[in-house]
Amino acid sequence: MTKQPITKKLNVPVDVVWEAIRKIGRLDVWFPIIETCAVEGDGPDAVRHMTLAGGGEIKDTIEEVDDINRRLTYLRPSSPFPVTYYKGTVEVFPSYDGLGVVVWTVDFESQPEDAVSVKELVRGAISEGIDGMEKDLQRE
Repeated sequence: MTKQPITKKLNVPVDVVWEAIRKIGRLDVWFPIIETCAVEGDGPDAVRHMTLAGGGEIKDTIEEVDDINRRLTYLRPSSPFPVTYYKGTVEVFPSYDGLGVVVWTVDFESQPEDAVSVKELVRGAISEGIDGMEKDLQRE
């Protein structure tokens, strides 16, 4: 299992960041790689369907939405990426000044020859998504 954490402090209040993440959607606004994002349901067991700008589809199943610990966990049972397992955890922590610190961790399994490229893809895509989320939330 490979673990890829991405951490960034946003110039957005912690509660605003958490509220946006717990709604599960808007990934098509935040992530340049995602063209569409539709959510069926709300909270645990909700399903998020996404299409990629370059082609391909992703499906996520929401496992946990923990408002006390500001943590969202999802499984990705299908995607065009060379992984056999993919679990994402998004946590939001308050910084000393009340702004949100996002820690987005992806645990995945892949063939050994794919691990480095998947890790780089995940790091780049999640980093761009967090940047996009910050820009989106600053407009509100």
